[in-house]
Amino acid sequence: MDSTLVLQGFFAHGGGGAADDALPPLTTHTALTQWEFAPVVTAFVAVAAVLYLYGVWRVRREHPVRPWSMWRTALFFAGLGVIIIATQSSVGAYDDVLFFMHMWQHLLLLMVAPPLLLSGQPVTLLLHASHNPLHSWVKRIVRSGPISAITFPMVGVGIYIVTVVGTHLTSFMNLTLEHAYVHQSEHVLYLVAGYLYFLPLIGHEPIRWRLSYPAQLFLFVIAMPVDTFTGLVLMQTTKEMFPAYAGRRDWGPSLVSDLHSGGAVMWIGGDAIMLVLILLLFAGVLTTRSKVDAGRWVEGVRARRFNELAVTGLPHAHSDGAGAAADGVFAQGADGAAGSEALADIDDDERQFQAYNAYLARLNGEHGPTAGRPR
Repeated sequence: MDSTLVLQGFFAHGGGGAADDALPPLTTHTALTQWEFAPVVTAFVAVAAVLYLYGVWRVRREHPVRPWSMWRTALFFAGLGVIIIATQSSVGAYDDVLFFMHMWQHLLLLMVAPPLLLSGQPVTLLLHASHNPLHSWVKRIVRSGPISAITFPMVGVGIYIVTVVGTHLTSFMNLTLEHAYVHQSEHVLYLVAGYLYFLPLIGHEPIRWRLSYPAQLFLFVIAMPVDTFTGLVLMQTTKEMFPAYAGRRDWGPSLVSDLHSGGAVMWIGGDAIMLVLILLLFAGVLTTRSKVDAGRWVEGVRARRFNELAVTGLPHAHSDGAGAAADGVFAQGADGAAGSEALADIDDDERQFQAYNAYLARLNGEHGPTAGRPR
């Protein structure tokens, strides 16, 4: 048996061949019922789901008062579901015979699955659910120079632009149709490109970069013309750009009409998804701004009071390392905003707990049963 067909069957569709000839015409019925099983994709999704649920269980067991959000869990699993739909439903089954289905697959993997996965905050979950040395190891990696460089917002924008233009307006598409491994690598490329692009925009992971709302909006806006430009080029072409689609079916639209439909999907569908994300960004600004301001004021008052009690209110407050640690954690609490930012760090819960224990120990030493007794 031809090794290409074996590889194609292992990954599901990708590479063309006899399997494409067996596909019936695309109708409403086949769009809802045609599925292609992809063992590698299924295994990846299953492992990700199990690890995520294990992290949720660990957080719930160790922090019962503050369990992991079920809403974030639902969003993460929705992202995994989008990956399954893009690669194993009729979208994945027909992507090698219809270009516009290929384009829907790209939008799902590039612009829908990554934001959902990011909303689940898997890295933050890992940090909350882990202990040293894994906790420290992950934290060092997330804050390392290479990761900070690759998660820099403009790097994500650049990767996004190159991915959209390079895979749709060049002969790269023919390679994905002719070679299964290139096709599967393309799926991974879309997921990674989308993840890196959206990470500093809508993600809340403990990376170095934090963007203001105007900066987030700007990065959304500059990416939209890329989708529009690519879609318009595909819609205005008068000849088939990807000859590898020829001979794969004897039904449906012509190759050029199919190409035009794919361009419309990229233009209208891509811009529509971006518009929805922008509207969600605005909604988040409107609903959280007042809460953030109020929370910062309350947290600032609380932090200042604790700082007075734990550090300045007791003699010899800095006589040990714990007192110095308490001062370091809460010194920024004197202004509400800085205190809130400091407390947002992933390790602040641990430092607050240590500082509070140190405060109680010193308080007990001064006011306990042996306090004031002559030696």
